[in-house]
Amino acid sequence: MTAHVVHIVHRFDTGGMENGMVNLFNTLSPERFRHTVVALTDYGDFRQRIHAQRVDFHALHRAPGHGLGWTKTLWRLLRDLKPDLVHTRNLAALEAQFVAAAAGIRATVHGEHGRDVFDLYGQNWKYNLLRRAAQPFVSNYIAVSRDLETWLRLQIGVPPRKLHQIYNGVDGEKFHPREGARPEGLPAGFADADSLVFGSVGRMVEVKDYPLLVGGYLRLHRLAPALAARTRLVIVGEGVARAACQRQIDEAGLACFAWLPGERHDIAELMRTFDVFVLPSKNEGISNTILEALATGLPVIATAVGGNVELVDSGHGRLVPAGDVADMAQALLAYGQAPEAIRVQGDAARREAEGRFSIPAMAEAYATVYDHTLGRWKAADLRENSTGT
Repeated sequence: MTAHVVHIVHRFDTGGMENGMVNLFNTLSPERFRHTVVALTDYGDFRQRIHAQRVDFHALHRAPGHGLGWTKTLWRLLRDLKPDLVHTRNLAALEAQFVAAAAGIRATVHGEHGRDVFDLYGQNWKYNLLRRAAQPFVSNYIAVSRDLETWLRLQIGVPPRKLHQIYNGVDGEKFHPREGARPEGLPAGFADADSLVFGSVGRMVEVKDYPLLVGGYLRLHRLAPALAARTRLVIVGEGVARAACQRQIDEAGLACFAWLPGERHDIAELMRTFDVFVLPSKNEGISNTILEALATGLPVIATAVGGNVELVDSGHGRLVPAGDVADMAQALLAYGQAPEAIRVQGDAARREAEGRFSIPAMAEAYATVYDHTLGRWKAADLRENSTGT
């Protein structure tokens, strides 16, 4: 029998969490699960990437602030949809667990995909009070990293029996190493065969800390101008930090060395134009872009935060302290001075992606949690019914 899962998120737009959801919808058999997405605010065109089955979307257009009108709307919607299971994701959607309980839904899952800049380490007492209050209503939790799993257990008090750690998966066919010369995709004349391209992909928001990467790259030009002259910097993504980063580059007189094209939809192709991938975040759950970089056969420079330390090691990359411009510059310099390491670590990165982060394995792990949650509540219902008779 097909189970109906309603996924509740704050917003469904471009992002790592949404990418993981799309991979899940495109992989799980529609004969086992059908899916509906409820966005408490709104959803964007990223949903067009779902191709394997029909997924209905609903937007509640929740207004900013503490008004509770949205809860009545959601309660009515859940009563109409009659899901077998509700899956909320991240703090911004956690309150929906109370509404699901009020609507009589007993099989529930909550996923933690990472923390934002307003609470990098999950220590805000108001937020944690909400998380603890919701805990009795959540049947099972999914954490995308061991870091988040440990935090849920120690800080929020989630029992180990409710905790399931599942890494995101990556499409190893779409994201694959380049073959031969650098493919087209960069602006004409921007990089040649001898160029070393440092690339990044992500939302240009505060938690991603792209000024750190730009600052490190500018420092590289001061430390080793001859070496830096053959390097290029590419940051793909949109957000409030984009203009500031571009201004920083322009004021340094290095505009010809950097390209910040904004949001793009040819990420897999663009990644194959990179030589080294860089992620300068202040915090991360499990970065989909790191997984995509590994699958593309790129060494990774990443800040030593959150789930990054679970994905990147010395065999295929380098970890640097968050916020440290000097260390970021040294990491960039190290790859500039050792081009052979790029090839060796790139091969190791691809093997890591193939061995640990397949999408089918991720999807089956989610299905197991869903089946476990549904089976546990069905068994409880049977016991209650038999007691009642």
